[in-house]
Amino acid sequence: MNTTEGLDRIDRAILNAFQGGFPVVERPFEPAAAALRERGVDVTSEELLDRVRRMDEEGVLSRFGALVNAQEIGGTATLVAMHAPEERFDEVAEQVNAHREVAHNYEREHPHLNMWFVVSVADESEVERVLADIEAETGQPTYNLPKVREFRVEAKFLLDGPVPEGDVDLSDHGPDVEPTDETALTPAERDLVLEIQGGLPVTATPYADVAAAIGQDVEWVVRTLKRFDREGKIRRVGVIPNHYALGYTENGMTVWNVPDELVEEVGPAIASLDFVTHCYQRPRHEGVWPYNFFAMTHGRTEAESRERVEQVRERMSEFWDVGDEDWDTLFSTRILKKTGIRLDERASANTR
Repeated sequence: MNTTEGLDRIDRAILNAFQGGFPVVERPFEPAAAALRERGVDVTSEELLDRVRRMDEEGVLSRFGALVNAQEIGGTATLVAMHAPEERFDEVAEQVNAHREVAHNYEREHPHLNMWFVVSVADESEVERVLADIEAETGQPTYNLPKVREFRVEAKFLLDGPVPEGDVDLSDHGPDVEPTDETALTPAERDLVLEIQGGLPVTATPYADVAAAIGQDVEWVVRTLKRFDREGKIRRVGVIPNHYALGYTENGMTVWNVPDELVEEVGPAIASLDFVTHCYQRPRHEGVWPYNFFAMTHGRTEAESRERVEQVRERMSEFWDVGDEDWDTLFSTRILKKTGIRLDERASANTR
């Protein structure tokens, strides 16, 4: 599904401008529209709201609102790889997907490890139990690849049109708040996280609507969201595109066997490539999985995707002599499951 042909100049400006840094103030569409007008895009706050609502309803957006950083809310998530025999692939996928702890599951091109899924749990100790159950049910070993270090998580999908750099950041609007070092949530903060995890209401006063839904004052909601942004509990606030709808259908997971002593240098360099959306260090599994570095790329065509993979390889080659056996690209061929990260259990378990 590629809906970009139905997007006009103003739609494209909105999508480029507000994938991060939307104002957290009581009436956010007014300063947002003013920022677009300063960049030559003539739009009123009412028209901006109408367009965001339409794109949300049509599936151009996966949602409008805050992108919650689940890791900072509580619990843990981990990436897991396994082999599903070709003749039993659908059966194994059904067995894996039946576990409510499995949030995402993809079939990927690899001669052995062809199934990749994310396990999300309220407590890290549960990961071992879930994987043991999956192994017992499927008869296949699992390979746990938890995040060792995060270098980038910033999935921006830009279009041809105004504001091509997507660099509008209005997160400084609103009250000045100080971050805290508190990791646990209060009951009110938990209620706020659960209310916004699926998106904000697409109205002129989204934060006031959230406040009414959870029985809080709008000023408290605004200040708490601003603080969450400063503390990393929220990655960004804005329009969250459905990248498939925008034509970004090629999903390439590049994996690299980076010398351990170079990972700290390589990570930021690869993360600086604007088309790299996720970038992590993960453990190797001796004899099965030699790679310790993951960089996710997205492209609108197979050719564009492969070109971007090549750019990652060229940047890697600035640090060491990359051989053919030192890397691979696993393109996704099928989405087997894609649900939420079950923040309710994770947030509740981390509520003081």
